Amino acid sequence: MYREFKAFLLKHNVMALAVAFILGAAVSKVVAALVTDILMPTIGLALPGGDWREMTMPIGGARLLIGDFMGAVLDFLIIAFAVFIIGKALLRPEPTPETKTCPACLEVIAAGASRCKYCTEVQTGAQAVRA
Repeated sequence: MYREFKAFLLKHNVMALAVAFILGAAVSKVVAALVTDILMPTIGLALPGGDWREMTMPIGGARLLIGDFMGAVLDFLIIAFAVFIIGKALLRPEPTPETKTCPACLEVIAAGASRCKYCTEVQTGAQAVRA
């Protein structure tokens, strides 16, 4: 049963997903603290009403918490942008070198090679492919 569970975890990358979830939660907390403790007080100073997160809109007998909703949307946008920037930095694809196939031995060699390193055949018109 242990082997089956281990195979399940490895097959479906559950451990990588768990690590990503934990890191995402940590990044979310840091960015939320940045927004709540640094950005929002700065924005509040610029607005004449002060704490805009407390802004409400009366409709009939109810009061809509417009400021709280706008703050949550702003938190989401900043967190999404931070995760985008981190993901873009970490998930850059590695460039694949240009290669071609030797017509004599069918081995893959560098696209700029003038001679095959396996069979030493002179290269003239081999097709270039991405490895």
